[in-house]
Amino acid sequence: MRALFQKAAFVRGLRFRLTLTNSIFLTLLLVALGFFFRGVLDNILDNQIRDLLNEEWGAVKGYLVIHKREPIWRYDPEDQEETFIVERLKRVFLLADNKGTVIDYSIIYEDFGINPPQEIRDALAVRQPFWQTRVSSEGEPFLIRGGAFIDDKDQTYFVAIGRSLASNQRTIIEFTRDYFILLPLLILSGLLLGWFVAGRALSPVNDLARAAERISSSNLSLRLPPRNSGDELDNLIRTFNHMMERLDQSFQMIRQFSTDVSHELRTPLTAIRGQIEVALFTAKTNEQYREAMINALEDVERLSQTIKAILLLSQAESGQLALQKTQLDLAPLVEDVVDQFQIPAEEAEVSLRAEVHGPAWIDGDRIQIERLVSNLLSNAVKYTPAGGRIAARVRRGEPEVVLEVQDTGAGISPDHLPHVFDRFFRVPGTSKEKQGLGLGLSFVAWIVKAHDGRIEVESDPGKGSRFVITLPGHSTPEAAVLTQDTQTQPAPHPAI
Repeated sequence: MRALFQKAAFVRGLRFRLTLTNSIFLTLLLVALGFFFRGVLDNILDNQIRDLLNEEWGAVKGYLVIHKREPIWRYDPEDQEETFIVERLKRVFLLADNKGTVIDYSIIYEDFGINPPQEIRDALAVRQPFWQTRVSSEGEPFLIRGGAFIDDKDQTYFVAIGRSLASNQRTIIEFTRDYFILLPLLILSGLLLGWFVAGRALSPVNDLARAAERISSSNLSLRLPPRNSGDELDNLIRTFNHMMERLDQSFQMIRQFSTDVSHELRTPLTAIRGQIEVALFTAKTNEQYREAMINALEDVERLSQTIKAILLLSQAESGQLALQKTQLDLAPLVEDVVDQFQIPAEEAEVSLRAEVHGPAWIDGDRIQIERLVSNLLSNAVKYTPAGGRIAARVRRGEPEVVLEVQDTGAGISPDHLPHVFDRFFRVPGTSKEKQGLGLGLSFVAWIVKAHDGRIEVESDPGKGSRFVITLPGHSTPEAAVLTQDTQTQPAPHPAI
């Protein structure tokens, strides 16, 4: 059973299939080339014998004289060359008058049959060379060349000469036999060469497969060296290496996320346990127990909010949180959220205002957009000292809509700026009272990405920060205006 499985795996292998395909193609190509060259050779030999017969036809005019319907061959019998030529011409020879009556012929011509008188008259009427292939009683083929012959008295006769095609046929048969005897050796050589080339070509793929088998969470730094050949396999290697980089980054994020979550959950749990233990061992009165329970409940609420925020962000990034997009005007939405943050802003003694310039329509999820604005304003109020200023601006671009939240708060140093959208990131040095969960800006970044927008942040330590969000704009159809005006405004989602 194992041997059968290995055999089946070998047959299904890409190297075997490539070699088999190339071998079939090579076989068909070589067979086609064999027949092609056989045809070319046959044509060459046919042209050669036709040229030879044309030369001999010219020699007939030089040696043959017809006197009183009798053929006379004029040549020097002492000259061996002339004797050979004349004997050669007379070997396959036919002479007839213009009515088709045969005057003289050779034995060989008689063997494969004298031309009928009508055929002779037709050939003379055409005034073109007469070509015909005849076969003797022994099966030997001959090529006949005939035509009009005019004697000294302007009398027209029909003369035909011929040559055997047996040597040509033997040459064709020998070529075909030798070629197709050699063909299996050519196919076998091509098969071996194809097997070797396929193995060399698939070597990087096999390296890739072996590397993939070695991949685990502990060796995601594995990379394949490029071949620098610029071909598809090099592209495959680059794609594999980029995939490994993304996997490595993803696993690092997961490990960091696990560490951050553990830390975020451990801190309130430790506080709750400590408060309860202190109450059990030291509390004497109901008031002391009550105070311990209140502190524990506050930490439980903080723990609940942390878990809720983590689950919500996880659902968003995994695609489980579906957006309910509608056509909405961002300008009044921002004004509403700014109004709701006026009380926290007054308590923090900072100035908060909205600056909008006309309608700014977008296709967006109202709840998520409100959460985005709330998170940005919450951070701005939290990190802006007393006497500071916060502005939320909305303006219509072409064709985009720009939301800008600017404050005069503590700012963010350039070293920390690239990490402000990371989960659980909190700017070092911030007082514990102002520290949140570190998830608000991560959620902001996801909301912007889910709406096909982009977010940029500029910050100067000690002078403040400026968040600029650009979202795809939308036209202002009347139906959307009516919907927006008559729609019941939902309560804004609290900031994370």
